[in-house]
Amino acid sequence: MFETALPDLNGKSILVTGGTGSFGKAFIRRVLKDWKPKRLIIFSRDELKQWEMQQDLSQEKYPSLRYFIGDVRDGQRLEMATRDVDYIIHAAALKQVPA
Repeated sequence: MFETALPDLNGKSILVTGGTGSFGKAFIRRVLKDWKPKRLIIFSRDELKQWEMQQDLSQEKYPSLRYFIGDVRDGQRLEMATRDVDYIIHAAALKQVPA
């Protein structure tokens, strides 16, 4: 496996769509471990997953975190979430698994 170099995320505002999914959570943990972002926005439509994530990654412990309820299909809400954002990590996915 190879490592891909990420840009310096210190002091940056980062939006992660699908932030409560498996890739989103792993990416957020990596950012919190390796950098000190200005804002790290977790954008997800799943309120329960956001609540569960807040139990482990609280804003008290990680003041840069922001939890933002929304769906990437809602253009107005997505536009609101992207204001003053330096990087957008698009990890949102719609999944359909046939029975």
